[in-house]
Amino acid sequence: MTGANIIHLPWPPKELSPNSRKDRRSTTDKRRGYREAGFFAAKAAGVVVPADAKLSIMFYPPDAVRRDLDNMLASIKAGLDGIAQASGVDDYGWSLSIERKEKIKGGAVLVQVATDNGWQSIGDVAAKMIEGAVE
Repeated sequence: MTGANIIHLPWPPKELSPNSRKDRRSTTDKRRGYREAGFFAAKAAGVVVPADAKLSIMFYPPDAVRRDLDNMLASIKAGLDGIAQASGVDDYGWSLSIERKEKIKGGAVLVQVATDNGWQSIGDVAAKMIEGAVE
C-alpha cells in the first residue's frame, strides 16, 4: 500500500541492466514485462503524472551488490515508459532526481511525483517498506 503521488515499482530484472551486456532482442520480454509493471503500478496507485512532472526516484536494492546510479536508472527505463503510458503523456518533459537507499528484501523502486502542494512524504512509505509492510 503506497501513499498518494508515490508509485511502487518492483526491482528491475537483472537483464535490463546495461552491465548485463545482453542483446536487445534477447531482453524484449523482460522490457515488455517491466513496462507493464510500470503501467499497472501507476494505475493501481491512482497517480497521473503530468508531462512536466518532477520525479524523485528512490532505489532500494535487494542486496549489497554495488550498482551505479546511472545503470539503475537505465534499468527502469521501461518501467518509466509504462508510467508515462498510463498517464497518457510523453515523458520528455520530466525532471528526475535519483537516490540510492538501503537494501530491502526483494528490492524496490519508489517513484515520487511532485504536486502543486509540494512533495508527498515518502518517509512513512519507505519505513513500512523496510519493515516488509508494503507489498
